[in-house]
Amino acid sequence: MQDTLEYVIGSRVRCAGEECGEVEFVVVDPIADKLTHLVVRADDAETEPRLVPVHLAVPGPDGVELNCTRARFEEFEPAMRTFFQPGAEPTGLTEPTGITGSGRGDRVLEWPFYGLAPSPALVGFAPGVDPQPATTTVERLPAGEVSVRRGERVHAVDGEIGRVRGLIVLPPESEVSHVLLDEGHLWGRKRVAIPIRDVTGIDADGVAVRLSKDEIKDLPPVDVEGL
Repeated sequence: MQDTLEYVIGSRVRCAGEECGEVEFVVVDPIADKLTHLVVRADDAETEPRLVPVHLAVPGPDGVELNCTRARFEEFEPAMRTFFQPGAEPTGLTEPTGITGSGRGDRVLEWPFYGLAPSPALVGFAPGVDPQPATTTVERLPAGEVSVRRGERVHAVDGEIGRVRGLIVLPPESEVSHVLLDEGHLWGRKRVAIPIRDVTGIDADGVAVRLSKDEIKDLPPVDVEGL
């Protein structure tokens, strides 16, 4: 497969040669069939996952190299938003809990002030445990774009065939050419990639393709140039 690049979700990421995190998921424009961003989770737990434009990311056999410094990486837009559920009761957990979905907006940096609270024993919390409000965490993506995560199910017309490993793209426009299946698919060691023209949808249930299991089995194994 000539002149292609393979973006493996979960790869280690370096910023100007310095270890800085890993690819948590990727972001695709499903209309143009283009990879637009990598979402990189920093090794530093204090730094939110960031939306990194794909033109700054160069994949290789040892991971992904970003053509920017760590300081520049931290200036990119956060990829997730955490907010408080309206009308939700505070929880007794020491860390916020929530769910992941689709959404827009910046992360809420200031938590609301609840004023003087009654004794924890009076409201059903154990002494020494500060009640926390219930929260929800959602993806913050460019309008019209969707996330693709490693491990998402890939569905043929006659059943599930495997799970997503990553994407194969064509430079310089980062057009997606194939969805790469993870190891452990139906055909064992064979590296299988589904042509993007045969992908019919990407949603909460995974990736749907128009091919049958037998048709996918007959696809040639992929051989990514330079990897």
